[in-house]
Amino acid sequence: MPGGGIRLDTTTNKQPTVRVLDLTRMASRMGRKPTGVDRVELAYLRELLERDTDCYALVRVALGYVLLDRSGMTSFLHRVQGKTPWGKTRFWLNFFGRLTPLQKRVHSDLWRLARVRVYGKNLPKLLQSLTGEFTYLNIGHSGLTEATLSALDAKPGVKISVMIHDTIPLDFPEYCRPESVDRFRGILRRVLYHADLVICNSDKTRQDVVRHMAALNEEMDEADRVTPPHCIVAPLGVDISRADSTVLPPELPEDRPLFLCVGTIEPRKNHAILLDVWEEWDEEEDGPRPVLGICGARGWMNQETFRRLDRTPMRGIDIFEWPDLSDKVVATLLAKSNALLFPSFAEGYGLPPVEAATLGTPVISAPLDAVKETLGDLPVYVDATDSYSWKKAIKSRIEVGRSGSGASSGFFPPTWDMHFKVVLKAT
Repeated sequence: MPGGGIRLDTTTNKQPTVRVLDLTRMASRMGRKPTGVDRVELAYLRELLERDTDCYALVRVALGYVLLDRSGMTSFLHRVQGKTPWGKTRFWLNFFGRLTPLQKRVHSDLWRLARVRVYGKNLPKLLQSLTGEFTYLNIGHSGLTEATLSALDAKPGVKISVMIHDTIPLDFPEYCRPESVDRFRGILRRVLYHADLVICNSDKTRQDVVRHMAALNEEMDEADRVTPPHCIVAPLGVDISRADSTVLPPELPEDRPLFLCVGTIEPRKNHAILLDVWEEWDEEEDGPRPVLGICGARGWMNQETFRRLDRTPMRGIDIFEWPDLSDKVVATLLAKSNALLFPSFAEGYGLPPVEAATLGTPVISAPLDAVKETLGDLPVYVDATDSYSWKKAIKSRIEVGRSGSGASSGFFPPTWDMHFKVVLKAT
């Protein structure tokens, strides 16, 4: 490259203002419905492109690594948003059978858009194009391999910053695939050894990260122990689509109380307790049965709940499963609902309750520390295993509608502006 590399403007004793965002996760998940983590990574991409400071993106692709400059990042974002179609598959990517047809097109475009590209695991060679100090930001956990982190750690002037969304695989392994538990433990160990900064979405997550890193350190010989990275707390911002009554699902019954549950259908989210409530509902004693809307794709290790959803006679009458709704439709349903139901067993942050409160929708939640940290006394808290209390809370909400003490009048949600003021000051 002319000039021997991308020149970074740095000053002694000054925080580096150049940031390299890892977009490996985003590239790997094209074509799939975005999760909460995906939305956070997208928020970072947009934020960096809106700022005047230099930014780049690092992506692990099928043939190696690519580095995108601002122009390449913008072009990639336009493809993610659907403003620009993905290009044709390069010939050599047809031989990568593990990639879907769309992933082949994504990797092909990333290779075309790259400012710098290297084959195989030759990341140190790519990093030579970046001279001076910079901060590496990993928001989505993908790409946190020993090879990647070691190469970054070995380069002078690089600050490694990683967001940890929760430590659920270690705290509640029964809700996770065995391989994901081992994978996360490895990620956290590598973050302990290589990262300079850990970004946490809540103080609950920060406490969990500190606790587990201390335990990992204790497992090592004394000579191998390290000083853990600094942890900061930056609550996630909320992006709410404007409600639009014209986009409601056509099968939604009219003029009936609606309760919504938002999130992937997995054991940790505890949809089973809601099915218990609806199945045990006695219309003579409890009144007309309300509508339960489940917004989320089917996940893993939850076959019994899937069978109940498939076989219940209430399906399509009182219980509706909507796996692929747009953000606008979910926001519209939330705005219409009597309450959001959030019976989860564990959360690092708990975004749906924050989104519901932002829309003025009451929240009935399990007593999760992360939810209490953000919403305080606003929700009605119910034991995650007590179906009687859930039914009682739901009946109470039907009686008062969307108004009453459970509504979120005066709630001011955390914003992305607040989040990035904390994060970008530290990175």
